[in-house]
Amino acid sequence: MSKSIFYHAGCPVCISAEHDIINLIGSENVEVVHFGEHKSRIEEAEKAGVKSVPALLTPTGNVLHINFGASMEDLKS
Repeated sequence: MSKSIFYHAGCPVCISAEHDIINLIGSENVEVVHFGEHKSRIEEAEKAGVKSVPALLTPTGNVLHINFGASMEDLKS
């Protein structure tokens, strides 16, 4: 994986964090995954270790949980 992946649910906390992440690391270095638009990627995120969103998966496989918007369980319902 060469890019980070920023997972979020579209809430105000997530959108704010998305803008900050893009400003910090650049849009060319991050793939943004909005679970409202890509619900099929929830399983992928969970396998990577994402427990809540917003979260950033780094190219080395570390998951950085940023603030707290929603748990992964909340996204499945």
